[in-house]
Amino acid sequence: MKRVLVSVVLACVAVTLVSGCAMVGGVAGGTYGGVFTQTDAAVAVGNASGYSKVGTAESTAIIFFATGDSSIKAAMENGHITKIHHVDCKVMSVLGLYAKYTTVVYGE
Repeated sequence: MKRVLVSVVLACVAVTLVSGCAMVGGVAGGTYGGVFTQTDAAVAVGNASGYSKVGTAESTAIIFFATGDSSIKAAMENGHITKIHHVDCKVMSVLGLYAKYTTVVYGE
């Protein structure tokens, strides 16, 4: 009985560890691969007539720890953008152990 209980607990721990602790869930949805993900997706469209500047902002996660500011505001500040033409996002994840989310803002 004790051996079965230990096996069940270890199986639960293993499932938890490989279930994607460092997964990225974007606003745009997009696709997700359980082993490797690298996608680009559209997020929003602004009212600027064109774009001459590009700003990026990113956040990263490694296992249980995540850091960064991938907000549209941060990307606008990094690119010195005042009017948004459109916003894209880039998602990269490896085995749920490492993930990176990048917001890309195009504008003037």
